[in-house]
Amino acid sequence: MTTFQRLLALSLLAALPGAARADDPCATTAAYQRSSASFELKEELLDAIAVCINVEDPRDRAECLNEARADYLDGLELVQEQYDARLDLCGLLGGGTYDPEIEPRDFTTAIDNPWLPLPVGAVWNYESLTEEGLEEIEVTVLPETRTILGVECVTVRDTVTLEGELVEDTLDWYAQDEDGNVWYFGEIVFNYEEGYVADIDGSWLAGVDGAKPGIVMLAAPAVGATYRQEWLAGEAEDAATVLDDGAAVTLGLGTFTGCLQTADFTPVEPDALEHKFYASGIGFLYETKPGTSEVLELVGYSGL
Repeated sequence: MTTFQRLLALSLLAALPGAARADDPCATTAAYQRSSASFELKEELLDAIAVCINVEDPRDRAECLNEARADYLDGLELVQEQYDARLDLCGLLGGGTYDPEIEPRDFTTAIDNPWLPLPVGAVWNYESLTEEGLEEIEVTVLPETRTILGVECVTVRDTVTLEGELVEDTLDWYAQDEDGNVWYFGEIVFNYEEGYVADIDGSWLAGVDGAKPGIVMLAAPAVGATYRQEWLAGEAEDAATVLDDGAAVTLGLGTFTGCLQTADFTPVEPDALEHKFYASGIGFLYETKPGTSEVLELVGYSGL
């Protein structure tokens, strides 16, 4: 047996979820997700090998096989990082199942949470200077609503342009519970390339394929609190932790004090981390990505 074959055999054995974490549904879920992703990688590897063995030139065939093996091993590394990140999140959440009880009569479309107010007609404009150029984002609260899991939700449109060209057009759906928490019930994302819709990657809807809503803004954010913002295994697993409730932010629009700061992250992309800042009465204000110079800041808002 070659070294690579041994690695493959060991990885498949390691991918099987064990019973050691069966007492914690959160950790057990993470184990099954690791297994699913590992077997998907195996399928991709076998398909790639099938292609490679039909390459006639021996050198080209060897190069093809080496690339397939490298991709597989890189994939296994990411799967393990995702698993570790999910376990870390389980620890922050205290473990257990994630099955929020949704009672439609407890929700309203009148979203007046001071950290994330969403009145119909309100518009926020953001800008970010990225490596690809100037990114501009416009967020608008539309008059239309959509019923999801029996809950009437506010529709928010989010458009992203890069150097003036539309790259993303998203509809998000939110509702506020009777305690003042703002819940996220899903989104449909239209990703554009050269003026045409390329895919809808990133889309999810509560109640479809096991997806569940999450809280995007707590009614009373307490420093240290961690919460799920959405949940669809392997697709939508965003979460956030409250870092500060008295931060100061200076933008072109002025200086804002008493701001809420959160760390937003997802086990799907273990290296992705965003620090977001919110101003009471305005909402999302500013975003940084630790380890980079990239920032996103509010440059204008109206309708509040």
